[in-house]
Amino acid sequence: MAQHALARERLFALRETIARLEGRPAPALAAAEREALAEGRKTRQERTLPPLPFGVEFLDGALEGGLPLDAITEFRSALSREAGAASGLAMAVAARLQKQEADAGRLLPLLWIGDAVGTLEAGRPYAPGLRDFGLNPDRFLHAAPRKLDEALWLAEMAVESAAFSAIIFEVRGNPAHFGLTESRRLSLRAHAARRPLFLVRQAGAEEASSAALRLHVEPALSALRQLPDGSKLSGSIGNPIFRLTLEKSRNPAPLSFLLEWNPHEREFFPVAEPNLVRPPGEQSAHSGAQLPASANGPYRPQAMGALLAFERAS
Repeated sequence: MAQHALARERLFALRETIARLEGRPAPALAAAEREALAEGRKTRQERTLPPLPFGVEFLDGALEGGLPLDAITEFRSALSREAGAASGLAMAVAARLQKQEADAGRLLPLLWIGDAVGTLEAGRPYAPGLRDFGLNPDRFLHAAPRKLDEALWLAEMAVESAAFSAIIFEVRGNPAHFGLTESRRLSLRAHAARRPLFLVRQAGAEEASSAALRLHVEPALSALRQLPDGSKLSGSIGNPIFRLTLEKSRNPAPLSFLLEWNPHEREFFPVAEPNLVRPPGEQSAHSGAQLPASANGPYRPQAMGALLAFERAS
């Protein structure tokens, strides 16, 4: 009898494992859902998870409250030189989420899954820069899989484990092995585990995916740092500013706007254009600044500035 009971337990465990891999409710979970439905209680799927607000009224209104915390949100940069803007916005959102969870007494770590090719272009997360950007490096884990298949497997297992406050999954371009099918699997796992997955797509084009929200992120010029008396400090670097375009959401109208990130308060602020003009001949050293236009020809790479949230890859 004991052997039969052990065999049944193994069979049930195997069925639940297969159900999780296929994105279906596990038998035990499905039974609990049916019991809750019969008793008139709300099921796990019916209990709404509050979104993560940006704290900007018009944007949160367009997003029906903010970023979903049980789905995929994609931050896309169209060009390689704009990858830092997409990464920066993902980190800013993660920092807000860390603060929100810390206030609620939850101290789950954050997982960044890097892309091997993307690391050569945009660098690796850098602990001192993360702290200056509003993140807690003690609760920041970085994984560097060698292949996309390994990265996908890690992302699926990390989301399903519900052991992280969020997973940031970095992908370069539009690889053939990461399409709608793979995106769908990740989306199902995020919804079942009630955990967010932030997809950072470097130098990628728009494509069909299961992301609930997609933002096109571009860098914008930072303003000069403001002194206590209200004046501007010449030659200084202010808070990072992102130009965002809402590409995919429940709101059918595309929105384009500027947001400033304050890493000390871990808050976003809307920015009115074009109050970011610097004195003639003065150049911003901010890594997320717009690239200077040249009247004599195309843009030529400038000297690298100070390290912020990423260290240079050797």
